[in-house]
Amino acid sequence: MLRFLFIVLFVYIPYFLIGQFPPAAEKAGTTALAKDDPIFINWATGVDIIRGQQNIADDSLNFAEVGEPEFALGTPDNQIISLGDSGVAILTFEKPIRDGEGFDFAVFENGFLTQDGYFLELAFVEVSSDGDFFVRFPATSLTDTTEQLATFSLIQPEKINNLAGKYVSGFGTPFDLSELKDIPNLDISNITHVKIIDVIGSLADSIATFDAIGNKINDPFPTPFSSGGFDLDAVGVIYENTSTSIHTESLQNLVKVYPNPINVEEVLHIEFDNFIEKSGQVQLFSTNGTLLYTQPINHATTTINFPFSGLPKGIYFLKVNHLQKYFVRKIIVL
Repeated sequence: MLRFLFIVLFVYIPYFLIGQFPPAAEKAGTTALAKDDPIFINWATGVDIIRGQQNIADDSLNFAEVGEPEFALGTPDNQIISLGDSGVAILTFEKPIRDGEGFDFAVFENGFLTQDGYFLELAFVEVSSDGDFFVRFPATSLTDTTEQLATFSLIQPEKINNLAGKYVSGFGTPFDLSELKDIPNLDISNITHVKIIDVIGSLADSIATFDAIGNKINDPFPTPFSSGGFDLDAVGVIYENTSTSIHTESLQNLVKVYPNPINVEEVLHIEFDNFIEKSGQVQLFSTNGTLLYTQPINHATTTINFPFSGLPKGIYFLKVNHLQKYFVRKIIVL
């Protein structure tokens, strides 16, 4: 009878109370990769950032602002850039990442260990082989969702899979491209872009983010300060495609955007140098990532004008795409 009761109780223990995935760094069975592990042969060389708000549920607060984009480049050094709620970083590399044996790259954040457990901030990871079509790694969060994790609450790494930030500072969360094999329009032997998207850890239906099986991701929330959201330190490459390389030179010296700030009744002018070789596009996004306008650029394009009439005052993001190069600029509308 006791054996029967034990079996019944075990069956009915909620799945989120059971550690399902590899444990914290330096524990037996962990997949954490130390920043000085010789397995890393290269690091991200280019980055574009779209910052998120300090608290997406409170428009009175500003955007995250700690760190500079270049802090995400090169080796991990605990100099980070904070993304804010749902903020985005897109990393590029001297040579594309390729699928090899086991893990292929790793993402570093600055989580830390307290005397009671692990403070972690999480992010989705997506990859692309052309800079346009991105595929997300299937993430899983088994953290209990019956109660919201508060600002400085702790997370068990054993309940997290395929989310960047699973491991503390100095240890990368690894990703295996073979998990994404056979997906149309994705060449896992030629990954040119890695996208990091901050997880909004709120359990509120209107702003919650979900894992691949439909679970809400419970993450410390809110983080209403200038360093809020995922803190990106570095992206390390384990396998790279040595047969090709991508050109990551910034477009910023080849494109003029003015005036900025701009009055709501003015027109934003975007002037191009004589670098246009193939078609591209200019896109305007709201702060929550909604695409508002798209304008093509081609051989004959020298200037594009974006009207802001009818749009509310505030902050927008202008993205210029050309070949495998792009940049994002914040536009302030007064």
